[in-house]
Amino acid sequence: MKRLLDLVLSVVGIIFGLPLGIIICLVIYLNDRKSVFYRQERVGKYGRVFKGYQFRSMVPDADNDTGPFQATENDPRVTGIGRLIRITAIDELPQLLNIFKGEMSFVGPRALRLEEKEVGGSKVVSVFDYPDFKERCSVSPGLTGVAQVLLPRDAPRKVKFKYDIWYIKNQSLWLDAYLIFISFLVTFQGKWETRLDKLSFLTKNFKERIANEIYEN
Repeated sequence: MKRLLDLVLSVVGIIFGLPLGIIICLVIYLNDRKSVFYRQERVGKYGRVFKGYQFRSMVPDADNDTGPFQATENDPRVTGIGRLIRITAIDELPQLLNIFKGEMSFVGPRALRLEEKEVGGSKVVSVFDYPDFKERCSVSPGLTGVAQVLLPRDAPRKVKFKYDIWYIKNQSLWLDAYLIFISFLVTFQGKWETRLDKLSFLTKNFKERIANEIYEN
């Protein structure tokens, strides 16, 4: 049922998102006459590596001087148009192709890069070296998920992993539907990049319940 839902929603999203996608492509290209799409190796289910698609939201070759590191709020590498499409998550619209291909799902842990420096860190760490990596990769990565909705983008990886593991243990179609609904509201309010609670009036009790379950165990 989850895969069927992914197929239906990805096809609908691709069809209705195509006009917006064309406009975004034109704006990105006219901004600096550079590539429109950004392809990057990501880790999928069972640790399989796949190419994730996104609209380019950062300057070309953004990691050349700094190496790969986790994006932050007000990241200086982000372009003007990139900031707009990131706060609304429109930059991830091409990942509907990854969902259609079965490499991702609409809901699940975030599809991570193979290695990356965390915010405030100085060392590039392989995602395969994290203790909870194997359990976290037992499901397909998602366009949205518990950690994406409830935590800031630059939250520590070990904290995000705890929320991902909670989702894996409690996943259901009802939970997926709720997270998709919340994600649309976050998009409409342009709060994907904020460090604050994205929708505290709707998610406060949900977040507190999950945190209690995580840290009691």
